[in-house]
Amino acid sequence: MLDQLDRTLRDAGSRPVLLGTTRGGAPRVLARGAELADATDQLAAALHHRHGLRPGDTLGVAVRPGPRGLAVLLAAHRLGLRVAVLDPGAGPDVLRSRLALAPPALILADAAAQAVAGWARPLARRARLELPPLHALAPVATIGPRHPGCARTLGDHPGPPPAPYDGDGDAVIVFTSGTTSAPRAVVHTRASLDAGMRAVDALVRPRPGRTVLGGTTFVLIPALAAGATVALPARRSRVLQRQIDRLAPDETYLTPPQLRPLTHLTGRIWTGSAPADAALLRRAKNAGATEAWGVYALTELFPAAAVEESDKHAHHGPGDLLGHPLPGVRTRLADDGELLLAAPAARDRYLGEDPDPWVRTGDRATLDPRGRIVLAGRLKDMVLRRAENIYPGLYEPSLHLPDVELAVLVGIPDPDGDERLIALVQPRPGADPHRLRTALRDPLARMGSARPDALLLGPVPLTGRSRKPDRAAAARYCASRLANGRAGRAR
Repeated sequence: MLDQLDRTLRDAGSRPVLLGTTRGGAPRVLARGAELADATDQLAAALHHRHGLRPGDTLGVAVRPGPRGLAVLLAAHRLGLRVAVLDPGAGPDVLRSRLALAPPALILADAAAQAVAGWARPLARRARLELPPLHALAPVATIGPRHPGCARTLGDHPGPPPAPYDGDGDAVIVFTSGTTSAPRAVVHTRASLDAGMRAVDALVRPRPGRTVLGGTTFVLIPALAAGATVALPARRSRVLQRQIDRLAPDETYLTPPQLRPLTHLTGRIWTGSAPADAALLRRAKNAGATEAWGVYALTELFPAAAVEESDKHAHHGPGDLLGHPLPGVRTRLADDGELLLAAPAARDRYLGEDPDPWVRTGDRATLDPRGRIVLAGRLKDMVLRRAENIYPGLYEPSLHLPDVELAVLVGIPDPDGDERLIALVQPRPGADPHRLRTALRDPLARMGSARPDALLLGPVPLTGRSRKPDRAAAARYCASRLANGRAGRAR
């Protein structure tokens, strides 16, 4: 797929392939096809000739998403390098310990990343972003504009890049919280990365000359390789809405937090990286989407399953319907109900561990008679109340009524050593609290023995770049509310 992308970019010539946006939502050209191909060649030549990188070497990358980051990925692929993505959200201790297993020969960092690791560290910490001093990990070269205090620039090399590497091997290392509380490093090979990109291509089917809105790598590469123009989503909701109104994209991939505030959409909508309930997908279709899909994907295997809003809305049983496993994805349930997945697109291994074809998702699930995956929630989120195991994921979907923005079930300690089950519901802006409590009585009553001990209306804390519900923070918030007597019984 990356080889195909390289050819497509060269054939594109001066055609814009990557777009940004102005504050008014107007498209702004970030890169043209030939420009991106030339930047890739220059990077590959400099990395090989000036810095001596060879197939199998590890290249640390701390570069913001965009044309520059894409060119780095393409150059690394051409040289057969292994890219270690230095995510400031992973934490400095994790990066240091894991990179000891795959020491970078060089780190490419833009000025923003070097600021996070240097003078702006106190500010970045407030946003839960932190990098260790990069120069302590490996030699550092600046890519892009160099600001005072930054390392030397990568530099150019007048010679041509070497012939493309033709073989398998490690392609990328991604640091993630994985399936346990201990952060891990996921290793994808060139083959598994390619299989994942082709799975996305088969699912979304991007078309030449059309517009795709999305910023994640597994959306960006298949769309560009197919000849589509990709627009990177604006960060602010108001600008993002203007961007969609102007572009009218055929395909849009956004995380649920990005999608929720939008009131007008076009084409097909794809969402994932965080829970996407039936109500959110229905709102997307009511806003103009022709189709609205929820995608189940993990860092270890992307994509794994997908479901369209009509099927998800028709599911009335317990749990969250994720849909059929995509072609090539095999499923298995462990004795404790954990969902195990295997596929050509699955990660090869975790860094420092042996290869394993089965990915432990950390999710408890069932398979319905049609072979579709129904999620019952995270194993680690189980609440033990009166000797009964309660899995929040089985019941949370029923709480997502039209006036509900988010809803989670969390356990908090009870003085007698047991746990209390609390429903924390975040109303949509403008929703009437009294009317919402009345509407929630029926779904709460249908939970039977899993009915919560209390219902709280309030904001659901979020965490991470994908803005998933932060259950630990939600539990602390609920405990504080209950201690102050600001709660309502779940009748």
